[in-house]
Amino acid sequence: MATNELTTQVYAVLLAAGSASRFGSTKQLAELDDVSLVRRAVNAATEVCENKVVIVVGHDWQAVTEACGPPQGFVVFNDNYADGLGSSIATATKSVQHVAQAIIVLLADQAMITADHIQALRDAWSGADNEIVATAYSDTVGAPVLFPRGCFEELCALQGDAGGRHLLADERFDVQMIRFEPAAVDLDTRADLDQLQGRS
Repeated sequence: MATNELTTQVYAVLLAAGSASRFGSTKQLAELDDVSLVRRAVNAATEVCENKVVIVVGHDWQAVTEACGPPQGFVVFNDNYADGLGSSIATATKSVQHVAQAIIVLLADQAMITADHIQALRDAWSGADNEIVATAYSDTVGAPVLFPRGCFEELCALQGDAGGRHLLADERFDVQMIRFEPAAVDLDTRADLDQLQGRS
């Protein structure tokens, strides 16, 4: 477990700005077990990072912000949210780059992410600027993912729908992987949510 005091300056970045056109409505507001997806994610992030939570909003931002519940951390608005995921990561990184030593990027539609897994990512990080800690599931590696300060310049420059996945293959960075199969649950459509409701 990392003991470096730098690890206390880890911010959770929750991406909740997308329009979710395939879902047919504002996906962040959809409920699982009577709790909105965005609130579930905020609760998990807050349990680990307390008030160091950045919620990136855009589409239907008033309703999404309200659904987050009482203020936890802070909310930033991405003017370019329609451009895609990368613009939201850039917006969040720019908002905390002066104080954060690392960020943990979370997706609101990964409904099965737990506080324990977020904590595991944080605990696995040594505090090094060149060490990324990512989630492994199915046949992929991705979010939630902890990006250290050494990635911030590239993250601030992201545009469009390209996230930070390319950094996982960048030889400048060491990548640790924490396996967590529930991260594979990605709610793209209403049918995905209905199927998950049936299992819960």
